[in-house]
Amino acid sequence: MSQLVFDEALSRRIESMYARRDFQRRRRLVHDALAAVPGEHVLDVGCGPGFYVAELLDRVGPQGAVVGVDSSAQMLGLAVRRCEGYDNVAFHEAPATSLPVADAGFDAALSVQVLEYVGDVDTALAEMRRALRPGGRAVVWDVDWSTVTWHSADPARMGRVMRAFDAHLTHPTLPRTLAARLRSVGFDAVTAEGHAFTATELDRESYGPALLPMIQNFVTGGGGIDDAEATAWATEQRELAARGEFFFSCVQFCFRAVR
Repeated sequence: MSQLVFDEALSRRIESMYARRDFQRRRRLVHDALAAVPGEHVLDVGCGPGFYVAELLDRVGPQGAVVGVDSSAQMLGLAVRRCEGYDNVAFHEAPATSLPVADAGFDAALSVQVLEYVGDVDTALAEMRRALRPGGRAVVWDVDWSTVTWHSADPARMGRVMRAFDAHLTHPTLPRTLAARLRSVGFDAVTAEGHAFTATELDRESYGPALLPMIQNFVTGGGGIDDAEATAWATEQRELAARGEFFFSCVQFCFRAVR
């Protein structure tokens, strides 16, 4: 099974998800960690539909600037529309491993749940460092998918579904090595903080429940999961929620570093 393909349909689905409560909470945490101020130049690596870019434009003001880079033309189209009306923003279609920006041109850089999809993480981190001025700040946020705790009366089936879903990305447990990787490419003052995203109701505003349809669609027909098993898995989650027994939790990690 290949990993997720960020085509038009998936890009719009993700855009819808990013407007929900838990994704707004994550953006607040990222902004707090990045601490962009007026006049700064900020680089968003893997900018997706442009939520961070639009919010950063308000934070850096007209004297600052924001550049968004993404490998998906469909994602970039959404980002461009989200940031219409600003003249201090630019977008580039490119991989995280080859950023089309000058050396030392940015005060801060962020990459949120992107590097777990990138094969050569070290090169991507080195590119982020290259783009930062001396003393510039980096924030990298990714999920350790092994931290997922998801209640089911059929834990064996849950295990099969989650193992099949691991194929949606390249590095399911990337946060375990991110601190060492950041240091190895030359970053200093590396810190990490974990944030739990937990839901006890099948609330589409919460992180785990928002993923349920995507997981069902992705694993169907792959990793030994047929349509009947994937449907049974999703149906059980809805039944657990109806009885007040739903539970999901995962830990997402925020890394900060300085060039």
